Amino acid sequence: MTETSPSTPSSSPASGSGPAPVASGPYAERERLITENLKQIYDPEIPMNIVDLGLVYGFEWSGDDVTLKMTLTAPGCPVAGILAEEVKLAIEKVPEVKSATVEMTWDPPWTPERMSEFAKRQFGYA
Repeated sequence: MTETSPSTPSSSPASGSGPAPVASGPYAERERLITENLKQIYDPEIPMNIVDLGLVYGFEWSGDDVTLKMTLTAPGCPVAGILAEEVKLAIEKVPEVKSATVEMTWDPPWTPERMSEFAKRQFGYA
């Protein structure tokens, strides 16, 4: 059975409100640890981590296996494959995560409105 965590970015990817609040539910602690790991991964063209940029759309769980839905700032990003592998490895470092899959999506497309308030301030959007 696949469960989509209701408090993750996947719950409202089109809202434009940036990263979601702290996760709740049976996978909350794992999602918190994953998010902390993902905050160490920076977009190669924009000096900001992928979480604050709003590139992470959410988690889908099937037991101890997780699929992370994410996007990039542009569909033609030349480092998409490398970044996806880096994200996968960061997720799989979390205890109780058996395996991770990174699914790139372009729907909805990324816009600066998805950034966290912190990122918006850094880039002069707030």
